[in-house]
Amino acid sequence: MTQQSVAAPQPVPTSDKLDAAVLKVAGVVVLGALMSILDVTVVSVALPTFQSEFDASYARVAWTMTGYTLALATVIPLSGWAADRFGTKRLYMIALALFTIGSGLCATADTIGQLITYRVLQGLGGGMLMPIGMAIMTRAAGPNRIGRLMAVLGIPMLLGPIGGPILGGWLIDVASWHWIFLINLPIGIVALVYAQMALPKDSPQPSESFDFLGMLMLSPGLALFLYGVSTLPEAGTFADPEVWGPMLVGAALVVAFVVYSFKPRHPLLDLRLFRNRRLTVAALTMFVFIIAFMGAGLLFPSYFLQVRGESTLHAGLLMAPQGLGAMVTMPIAGMLADKVPVGRTVPFALLLILAGFFTFTQLDADTSYVLLCGSLFVMGLGMGGTMMPIMTSALKTLTGHEVARGSTLVNILQQIGGSVGAAVMSVILTNELNGSRQIPGLTDENGNPVTEAGLAIAAQQRPELAQQIPDPSLIERGLDFAANSFATTFWVAFALVAATFIPAAFLPRRRERSHLLDDQPGDQPGDQPKVPVIVH
Repeated sequence: MTQQSVAAPQPVPTSDKLDAAVLKVAGVVVLGALMSILDVTVVSVALPTFQSEFDASYARVAWTMTGYTLALATVIPLSGWAADRFGTKRLYMIALALFTIGSGLCATADTIGQLITYRVLQGLGGGMLMPIGMAIMTRAAGPNRIGRLMAVLGIPMLLGPIGGPILGGWLIDVASWHWIFLINLPIGIVALVYAQMALPKDSPQPSESFDFLGMLMLSPGLALFLYGVSTLPEAGTFADPEVWGPMLVGAALVVAFVVYSFKPRHPLLDLRLFRNRRLTVAALTMFVFIIAFMGAGLLFPSYFLQVRGESTLHAGLLMAPQGLGAMVTMPIAGMLADKVPVGRTVPFALLLILAGFFTFTQLDADTSYVLLCGSLFVMGLGMGGTMMPIMTSALKTLTGHEVARGSTLVNILQQIGGSVGAAVMSVILTNELNGSRQIPGLTDENGNPVTEAGLAIAAQQRPELAQQIPDPSLIERGLDFAANSFATTFWVAFALVAATFIPAAFLPRRRERSHLLDDQPGDQPGDQPKVPVIVH
């Protein structure tokens, strides 16, 4: 979990209990949150299906996740400004409509390029649902019932990582991949009608200026740089203009953004906050960890599908232990975060993740499912004990007027880390699989040479192919090579998680008081009142 900020309404005196009016509003927000959270995890099991449907490399189809998370990063800082400018109800319904329309368009995609474009549209809507929804809930209940509200909103956060892969796998098995997007249409329409009836009328207010120039540099810069990286497996060399061209332009835009962001009064990302040592340490720890964990996390279901030949439903079920592990430790970590310094708890959580990752560095074509599911559960335990304490530590170092900018900064870093992780890990895996031995005289429908690993993976998904191959050892060699390719990629993720211990060693090991109440939000001229909002 990370934290994000949106404009806070004026407190409304209420009792501690959640009455019917508040629960009616909470129902709208939970419905929207469930859609956006499930959509991330549902798609994770569909990547191999996209590969075969669109005849694309893993690095290419991973952009259905990379594009989505980059879109989330784009709208995170936009949400607070737009909520003030247009009103929370109106903006929430716009976000619901964008997400629903994007879902419908995804189901109509004929090419991988179209699907990636529509996923970006989905991300623009999905990225606003959680922060704006939480602002609406805060207005309805008042600050004295935030704890109870977070318990309600925590339901989709905990169920999403468990139910998403299972739901996605079941829909692909019994229908087709189109239904992982089509299912959002009736839910989105119901949510829009429900929101129109249940949410209170808007009262837009003037807001601080928004850094559109910064957004136009950062988002395209990251997208171009990661696009250049993702084309490396197909190009085969950094010397190819399609690789170094986008990377160079993207890097130049990101550097220009960093230089520029110190000038505006309200920059897109307030990099001046990195003068705070504890915030810097927490943000760096989180960023390195997210690259490893989120990037490698996309590969777990792909191994079950492509190497082990499991159905998408079974692959989703095999992923459930990770979500169960996080469900166990997340509430405990939340309670400990206020009592025990994170420098004493986070390293133990990282050790659990490292132990789980090690199993996947030893993968072969028939590794025990008991061992793999046990390792995923252990990794889930570590995940639940890592993210929330790190974010709590970062925000505690900030004074009241800095929380809005600080929580926006760490949330965008999380989304960028997820995008980088998805791109880098998919490129490494694709590059490894491309190293498989080519089968002489055999080409695919596009005239490209077929490798042993490629044929073995295709045979796992289409068993009738295996019966047409005269040499059974060819399939066995191909699967062994594919399993080794996954293991090599997981070694990279393992090394990155291990590297996380370096910044984690500088996390606070002594209890220090929170600075959040040293001054109040809005103390600085031009600052709007903000509240931190927890987002999965």
